[in-house]
Amino acid sequence: MKLKFETNQNLINESVLKDCQTAIQTIENKTGAGSEFLGWLDLPVSMKTDQLAKQVADSMHQLDDVIVIGIGGSYLGCRAILSSLENQFRPSKPKIHFAGHHLSAGYLKQLLDYLENRSFGIIVISKSGTTTEPAIAFRFLFERLNRQYGTEGVRKRVVVITDEKKGTLRKLANDFGLLSGVVPDDVGGRFSVLSAVGLVPLAVGGIDIQSLLAGAESAMNSVRRVTQFNENPALAYAVYRNSCYTSGKKIELLASYRPELHYVSEWWKQLYGESEGKNNQGIFPASVDLTSDLHSMGQWIQEGERSIFETVIDVEQDAELKMFITKDDGDGLNYLADRNLNEINRIALQATMQAHIDGGVPCATIKLPSVNAYHLGELIYMFEYGCAISAYSQNVNPFDQPGVEAYKSNMFRMLGKPGS
Repeated sequence: MKLKFETNQNLINESVLKDCQTAIQTIENKTGAGSEFLGWLDLPVSMKTDQLAKQVADSMHQLDDVIVIGIGGSYLGCRAILSSLENQFRPSKPKIHFAGHHLSAGYLKQLLDYLENRSFGIIVISKSGTTTEPAIAFRFLFERLNRQYGTEGVRKRVVVITDEKKGTLRKLANDFGLLSGVVPDDVGGRFSVLSAVGLVPLAVGGIDIQSLLAGAESAMNSVRRVTQFNENPALAYAVYRNSCYTSGKKIELLASYRPELHYVSEWWKQLYGESEGKNNQGIFPASVDLTSDLHSMGQWIQEGERSIFETVIDVEQDAELKMFITKDDGDGLNYLADRNLNEINRIALQATMQAHIDGGVPCATIKLPSVNAYHLGELIYMFEYGCAISAYSQNVNPFDQPGVEAYKSNMFRMLGKPGS
């Protein structure tokens, strides 16, 4: 495993370390709350031979556009990896779009207008098939596709990832004879990116999913059952963040200096926020994209309330782009001549971390050699395993989300849904 976690040992609470080491035993012995949802532990191995992703990618490769419909864990992991690896100025063909992750009429209308007279397909991802946001988007997009291509076209252009045996989408797949995959019963949505939920749309987007799984497997072999702090990045990360929490720090900032990792932070926020935010406790996960956000949030981080700690994703390699000399040096940048832009970016990272530490913000780094499928696989699995350790060390079930039902009940009642 090439990923490394580094922090100041003085930040570590020995009692927290023991709790986190015990949490590893809870995970591996499957004795904790929600242990029926630990299927994600083995996905890096079990999904290596699954052929659905390749089959779907082959069937959709000539389309102009593919719409991935999903919300939360059914969408964020895929978007995180895809946006990290795709060339944003030269998108893959088919171009991947996302829908069903909010209720904006304007966004959906623009998407429908864009798809007029374009060759497109749909990958819809939902365990139940009735989650409001993706169900609404799918109703509109399926109607458009069915009207444009007819029943035979639907059969060739719609892929369903849903419950293995039941639900409205499973019935649709059976009725139309659609290609379909399974949202595993033993894997919760926010831990599902290495299942068909993430792998199918990623393969369509041209991502090397075997390399992704290989990186995740490397992380799996490095973190499972390993209770030595310095040998297990997932354990070290969980201990660091909970040591900060017990010292009174309530907010974790995940900071990245690479804009393509923005949605990795969004996925991470769901993973940790939904897993730990229970019983009126839990670290609040927030994120910043640096150096951009130093010109907006930088002042608060440096001199605001001292309730935060920071975890920095430090990527060692980037594109080769050197600064050069201009004759008049009007911008005053000639002193940077012949220095690689990545070197400048990483010096900004080091300078900012030092400023934040001096300002009373504990900091740690997650070091990645580069942004590629393999190292993202390592990062994804490390975060997932670290999340389970962290939640169990707080005596919290990492795999449920009872609080999300409150807004749904209110919304359904206000909308007049039958039975609400």
